[in-house]
Amino acid sequence: MTGRTRRGRVLLGALLLAGAAGCTGAGDPAPQATERRTATAQPAAVAALRAAERATGRAGSARVESSTALGTDVSMTSAGTLAWDGGLTGALTITYTGGSIAETMRALGTTSMQARYLPDAYYARMGDAFAAKAGGRHWIRYAWDDLAGLGGASGAYLAEQIREAAPQQAVKLVLAAGDVRRVAVETVRGERTTRYRGTARAAEVTDPGLRERLRRAGVTEQTVDVWVDGEGLLVKKVEQDRTATGRVTQTCFYGDYGVRVSVAPPPPGDTQDFKDLMTPGPAAS
Repeated sequence: MTGRTRRGRVLLGALLLAGAAGCTGAGDPAPQATERRTATAQPAAVAALRAAERATGRAGSARVESSTALGTDVSMTSAGTLAWDGGLTGALTITYTGGSIAETMRALGTTSMQARYLPDAYYARMGDAFAAKAGGRHWIRYAWDDLAGLGGASGAYLAEQIREAAPQQAVKLVLAAGDVRRVAVETVRGERTTRYRGTARAAEVTDPGLRERLRRAGVTEQTVDVWVDGEGLLVKKVEQDRTATGRVTQTCFYGDYGVRVSVAPPPPGDTQDFKDLMTPGPAAS
């Protein structure tokens, strides 16, 4: 294997994981897999969540904070802004806090990373140590159409997480569950909210689009809790997935809806396309 190809493969899992951190992470304990499911969805909960989906979608942008844990592979935190009116755009700062992938990234001189969502691609900025081995370029560009085909089952799962980062997508996930229900009234960061939960098993999902998304991501079961405020806006999400490669637990907080989001692509001279990293080149010394 050439040096360039080896570097690309090492970085693949780390960067895809970083991209998923925009609205994901470990937070409140998720419901146990053995929890007995309600036979049918609660009509009032479905109506409230459909209203929340519309209100959150109309808001167009938000500030996000998250933390992520994927087994022993990685844990991280992230913060930034995302907009979803006319396509996903945004900028996040991601900090690695533990796990084997975090150790790999530290060895490359990177403990935190900037990530940018733009209509054409997802961009990740590496550290100076990586740039020194990549022709002086700090940024890696992942074209959206290329993401899902990279990295096997875990790569496909994380690519789906990157592409579905807008908060109303979390509400759609709950609505897709056959047992969506109201859980409780709870306070989140000083706000009175209503908590809803749904569990979707891939084999039971009737929506063709969601079923295909779960299939591509290798998800066999997905439990999502969302907290909605008095204005019908999503303020928190906790998601637990069973995938082909293990369990993923994710949490995201949303606030400052309507915030201005302005993101520009990195300078072309400081950007390397991921495909080029996977192209055979001179062997590493």
